Amino acid sequence: MKLHTINTGFFKLDGGAMFGVVPKAIWNKTNPADENNLCTWAMRCLLVEDGDRLILIDTGIGNKQDQKFFSYYYLHGDASMDSSLAAKGFHRDDITDVFLTHLHFDHVGGAVIREGDKLIPAFKNATYWSNKDHWEWAVNPNDREKASFLKENILPIQESGQLKFITGQDNVSFTSNINVKFAYGHTEAMMLPLINYNDKQILYMADLLPSVGHLPMPYVMAYDMFPLKTLTEKKIVLTEALEKEYILYLEHDPINECCTLQQTEKGIRLGNTFKLGEL
Repeated sequence: MKLHTINTGFFKLDGGAMFGVVPKAIWNKTNPADENNLCTWAMRCLLVEDGDRLILIDTGIGNKQDQKFFSYYYLHGDASMDSSLAAKGFHRDDITDVFLTHLHFDHVGGAVIREGDKLIPAFKNATYWSNKDHWEWAVNPNDREKASFLKENILPIQESGQLKFITGQDNVSFTSNINVKFAYGHTEAMMLPLINYNDKQILYMADLLPSVGHLPMPYVMAYDMFPLKTLTEKKIVLTEALEKEYILYLEHDPINECCTLQQTEKGIRLGNTFKLGEL
């Protein structure tokens, strides 16, 4: 097995929304905001070579939306899905599986491309993986969350016939080296892959832990549908990660790819940070 970081660029989101009830005077020290109160975030995907499968976890925001849409998010940086894959010696047509942690636009937007007047899967040879509960939640969204679930990112996957669902409740086996944990606070049935790699366990945190700045328990995003559920899930997952010495892979942290945890007088806090390639 081999793992590769796939950077797809940076975007900006409101700092207050990203840190919920935490005052700006506190979170601004770790994630400084610009003059519009926006903080920079990564869209860091993960490529897994696992036997004869080439698995891409999440796809970033993509490039098919119009200028008005992108103007809200201030996309920047030189990295893209194609350039990052090419740097590792791959092409999007080599991908056998696209694992979608959840269907918010910054995680699934790159899963579909525009080809003329049609919207088609960006990875034509891949099986796309979601789960039934989250899929139904996304295609029939509530009023609060529907701006994050864009039908043009989602429905073409199903229409292509390339969609399959992972079944089970928790610790579901995806491959012999990847199990799937489920979280329900950020959105319904978000999936977190736990990867066995070189005698280590790497947990892809998706939006349960966007950055190292979110490690303290009360640091929960206002974007989360059920923040008290997120709080409970964070306690469970971070405690397990500390006890079992998981490495956490961070999708949105603008600087840090991976981290470990340590126990302190203030609770579970950051241990070491490092790049995936250093493992």
